[in-house]
Amino acid sequence: MASSVNAGRVKGQLEDCLSKLGFEIYPLKVGWYNSVLPPSLHLSYPDDTLAMVVLSAPSMFEQAFLPFMGEMGCQGLCDPIDQCVKRCVSSAVSQCFPGQNVDVRYDFELLPSRKPKFLAQTAAHASGAAFYYQKSDVSDQPWGTKKIFGVCVHPSFGGWFAIRALLVFGDVTVGSEMVQPVPSDCVPSRDGRIQLLEAFNFHWQDWSYRNIVQPVQTYSQKERDYFSTPPAQRSALLKSWGFLPEESNPDTTSDTRIQVNGHG
Repeated sequence: MASSVNAGRVKGQLEDCLSKLGFEIYPLKVGWYNSVLPPSLHLSYPDDTLAMVVLSAPSMFEQAFLPFMGEMGCQGLCDPIDQCVKRCVSSAVSQCFPGQNVDVRYDFELLPSRKPKFLAQTAAHASGAAFYYQKSDVSDQPWGTKKIFGVCVHPSFGGWFAIRALLVFGDVTVGSEMVQPVPSDCVPSRDGRIQLLEAFNFHWQDWSYRNIVQPVQTYSQKERDYFSTPPAQRSALLKSWGFLPEESNPDTTSDTRIQVNGHG
């Protein structure tokens, strides 16, 4: 049976575990997310069910990933960043909410249908964490029928962040006191939005879209070196940093996709 709790208290518990590792937490109701999606993409929970979006700030690389690699290394064939995020988030959930029904969905996970377990940028926008700019946000858009991927912009980090996980508290509901925040419209002009979407879709490798607003923090040089290295070569880079034994060859192919979930 569902119980009602204070969303701020749940957020605070997660922040106590994850903020020092470079993560940010944003609460939302499942209904906010479902309301902008077709039924086939809905989360199968009542509208008032509590959820939390987990973002990684630029500092996550030094505060969580490099210590993780030094302590644990990379186990098996999964992407090292994904392994680190999963360990951090699952440890926080186990510590903060033992025995509770928490449905943890990561940005890199797929359903049997090959659809993502959640739409990361939609969740970030619904929670107020970041504004999700899409083709439909440009009046008199210049691209015709061309496919244009959308991208989230964080008010503090611009594009220098990633959406990592969605936590759904299946037995927890929140009432009308929890009001949906409006994400900060960091790129309000038509020309700015065209510049952002074209930089993301046509020149995403140069990362210029990440600086569409002046960020308070960006990736460190070491972090840039890691994410600008082709995925198949990242294991060699980690070895050169002293983190992987010679026989280890983690599969980093999950990062070859265009970064439509803010991944990396």
